[in-house]
Amino acid sequence: MKLNKQDILKALEEISVPGEGKNMVESGAVTNVMVFGEEVVVDVTIGNPTLQAKKKTEVEILKIIHQKVHQKAKIKVNIKVDAAAEKPTANEIKGKAIPGIKNIIAVASGKGGVGKSTVTANLAVTLAKMGFKVGLLDADIYGPSMPIMFDVAHEKPLAVNVNGKSKMRPVENYGVQLLSIGFFTQPNQAVIWRGPMAAKALNQMIFDAHWGELDFMIIDLPPGTGDIHLSIMQSLPITGAVVVSTPQEVALADARKGVAMFQQEAINVPVLGVVENMAYFTPEELPNNKYYIFGEAGARNLSEDLKVPFLGEIPLVQSIREAGDVGRPAAMQTATAIEASFEEITRNVVQEVVGRNKSLPPTEAIKITTMAGCSAVTNKKK
Repeated sequence: MKLNKQDILKALEEISVPGEGKNMVESGAVTNVMVFGEEVVVDVTIGNPTLQAKKKTEVEILKIIHQKVHQKAKIKVNIKVDAAAEKPTANEIKGKAIPGIKNIIAVASGKGGVGKSTVTANLAVTLAKMGFKVGLLDADIYGPSMPIMFDVAHEKPLAVNVNGKSKMRPVENYGVQLLSIGFFTQPNQAVIWRGPMAAKALNQMIFDAHWGELDFMIIDLPPGTGDIHLSIMQSLPITGAVVVSTPQEVALADARKGVAMFQQEAINVPVLGVVENMAYFTPEELPNNKYYIFGEAGARNLSEDLKVPFLGEIPLVQSIREAGDVGRPAAMQTATAIEASFEEITRNVVQEVVGRNKSLPPTEAIKITTMAGCSAVTNKKK
């Protein structure tokens, strides 16, 4: 069988460089292909300098050419690391943009149990109520809760054909598109994965999904700081991060570490601000009283110490927990103090995003602020 360059390039279109969404040819990773009889030389440039990425790239190229073109082809793969990608500048945010997604916001917490997922779910539905196109990626691999919070625990993402490729269609409810590892596991099944396997699953949900046009993608990160956080920030150009904490010192100490993680020179993701959850408790029979069960203004003071914006506070209210348990986020309840709290936080997040995106075309910046502002006015009139 006579080999030709076109067949080889066509085969290479079926694989991608680790951590990238586009195929090797489309992304420009394949810089040259030469054919000498049954010998093939493929020159590839990648941005990931690790030995694991280089080896994986080489193996996939050998495998696809042997499968699709010629089983006995003699293949030599020359892999070069892009020096600019290997040594990012201090101001560079790593990751490949996903076409159609304008802003990506990561919601994090230093520790578990502070209501990070609750804040994420309500932030997403509030943005959708404001008229934005919103997607939510549940990246909490070991404790996915979004399918329950959005009342879609029994749903499954369907396959859809996009430009000849099979993609996952996110599940949608309340105007929010959603993907979670919870859709692919049994309710009683524990996810016992090492970091690389978890990162691979996340990359599939990010790059093998048809998100379409989104104004905002919200990512619910796992608690703490670790492999998943690094994988997300290496895979995607995060616009900014929101850190959630409760007011007590134990939670604040971990929230401080969460902010520090995003501010690391090698990561350098802007912190849009801090949200204080479970800020105070007000009994129904004493509507004018506030009881600071976990401490007063702890997250607000933390934001001042760290010189990051304070986005708002959420009271300790039973209906927020109940709403999450039944799959209807509390921000869906109209004309309530809870809805107002989440609207204030969401408007502040949008404002910080606009400030962050100084390079946005003026029309886009105006569109974002106008959509948020109009929604607030509309809700006040109800």
